[in-house]
Amino acid sequence: MDIKDKLSAAIEQAAKDAIADGVFPEGELPKIVLEVPPQKEFGDFATNFAMQSARVFRKNPRQIAEELAKRIEGDWLDHTQIAGPGFLNFYLKGNVLYDSFQKILAAGESFGQLPAKDAPKIQVEYVSANPTGPLHVGHGRGAAAGSALVNLLRAAGYPVESEYYINDAGNQMNNLARSVNARYLELLGREVEFPEDGYHGQDIVDTAQRIIDKEGDKYLNMEEDERLKIFQDLAYVEKLAALKEDLAAFQVTFDKWFSERTLHPEAVKAAVKILQDNGNIYEQDGALWLKSTAYGDDKDRVVIRDNGVPTYLAADIAYHHNKYERGFDRLINIWGADHHGYVCRVKAAMEALGHDPKKLTVLLLQMVALYRGGELVKMSKRTGQSVTLNELMEEVGTDAARYFFLMRSLDSQLDFDLDLAKKKSNDNPVYYIQYAHARICSIFRQAEETKLVLGEKPELSLLTDSSEIDLIKKIEEYPEEVEKAAADYAPQRIARYSYDLAALFHSFYNKCRIMGVEPQLAEARLALVTVTAHVIRHSLGILGVSAPEHM
Repeated sequence: MDIKDKLSAAIEQAAKDAIADGVFPEGELPKIVLEVPPQKEFGDFATNFAMQSARVFRKNPRQIAEELAKRIEGDWLDHTQIAGPGFLNFYLKGNVLYDSFQKILAAGESFGQLPAKDAPKIQVEYVSANPTGPLHVGHGRGAAAGSALVNLLRAAGYPVESEYYINDAGNQMNNLARSVNARYLELLGREVEFPEDGYHGQDIVDTAQRIIDKEGDKYLNMEEDERLKIFQDLAYVEKLAALKEDLAAFQVTFDKWFSERTLHPEAVKAAVKILQDNGNIYEQDGALWLKSTAYGDDKDRVVIRDNGVPTYLAADIAYHHNKYERGFDRLINIWGADHHGYVCRVKAAMEALGHDPKKLTVLLLQMVALYRGGELVKMSKRTGQSVTLNELMEEVGTDAARYFFLMRSLDSQLDFDLDLAKKKSNDNPVYYIQYAHARICSIFRQAEETKLVLGEKPELSLLTDSSEIDLIKKIEEYPEEVEKAAADYAPQRIARYSYDLAALFHSFYNKCRIMGVEPQLAEARLALVTVTAHVIRHSLGILGVSAPEHM
């Protein structure tokens, strides 16, 4: 039990004792929230519990605080102070901080990795872009967010499986084939009308050229339907391979790649039959409609068109039915904000199938706006189309791209400053954090040269400077920060934490020497920077950002 757990338990027990003494009436206690005060004079921890419980105990918050303060005990507590309208500020005994930090030091590389939770597996599905062209920066934000969320949940002890849903069936694949076919014919001197819904990117031209380079005009006089089928397969394999390559370069991998093709026709038919059998699908004008309004949607939705062709919704129903059948306890999807209206209909379909829609969480990803020189960047210089993820990585690097994508919550628009992301200065947050780690590695090299060795039990009580205490306290917050960030699906909290930790380290570094001071103090400070380095690596690891040893 850490100090915050002990303090929470002591507050709860004090409230129960006051109830038993007849000072407070019986009632349900509010959640105890402990915060680290922004100013040191307000103690090590503070709570607004007295104000939160005023309605329950029907007393003035200061009176509640006074009664609680009388009853809060612990050999770790120096004293309690009541402030303002009823805040309780707690001042710990000096040895508590050092005892706690000694345990962190002993934990070594395991610190920050929370114990495995005995819970069913969570599935996180993200990116899932059509395999019809390169990933753009919007996909990049989803890739960074999804992979960081998977890392975060795993760090918090949850069993997690990541998945990419390959949209490799339907019109987009037909459009891909027609687009490659048109460029193929053009390159061979034929006049063609480019498909209205075709893909105009340079990558389509490149695919067609590669076919010609390898096979020449082998397919030119073939029946078009046969040629389209060949081109669809060739382009699909190439686009999916390129997509996987870009994601791997962006530190993104998946436990499972799920092909939509495997759902057609059997799985789609099976899901539709269940909905027909339980009365949640009806026929109208030759089409099959889902009764989604019965489950909160604003209108019923077509599942099978009047020509017998399934809609996109039909495949999504079969896919999500498959997810539930695989036994996941929680399903987390990361979708673009333009899919906002789609959430309700998928949840409605799951409820109609007899699944718990509350198990499905959809996180909506807002847009990314790129800026260079203060001007909005709309198009790629290379292709005239949307800026690709690959181009972004080439310009600013993988680490900066990932960190900048993760600085803000998914549901807020992101203004991405390309110039700032490339800066090698403390103005660039990812550089600032990585520089802290590189500085520590430089300290390790100096320690090795001077034969400064970290023992099992350094004299941590020598760490009395305010910059040292602040750094220790921040490190001690880390496991709770991981837990909270995971519970809120908020990797941006880890991005912020890593920046704040780096700031406290730089402050300590500028104030406190390690080499050339009394040996016991040098060892204690070496212990502090050792743990700091680990936490920076661990937090950056969650974000998928490297921790360089030299900069």
